[in-house]
Amino acid sequence: MIEVSRNRFEELVSEALDTIPPELAKVMDNIVVVVVDDPPEQGLLGLYTGIPLTERGDWYSGVLPDRIEIYRNPTLEICETEDDVIEEVQITVVHEIAHHFGIDDERLHELGW
Repeated sequence: MIEVSRNRFEELVSEALDTIPPELAKVMDNIVVVVVDDPPEQGLLGLYTGIPLTERGDWYSGVLPDRIEIYRNPTLEICETEDDVIEEVQITVVHEIAHHFGIDDERLHELGW
């Protein structure tokens, strides 16, 4: 396990978000990404909660933002170096953003994520 301050971990999440291609970033809508120390259940590094873009219709308005949580402690527990943390954060951010676009776990695994 490696120690990474909360501020540094938040920077790594922000840097991972900056790698999202602009054409995808501009269509992301009504979503917030936050760092949380511990997940609601073991085994999670991130969690998407919300209504994927592919499921939104004319009825979609006035709803709270979708939420992506990136879990700091479990990520640090599986990493030995800061480079490991950078890679794991990048993978987790991409994975959860894919859920925002309506891509499920099965398809992500098919794609190598």
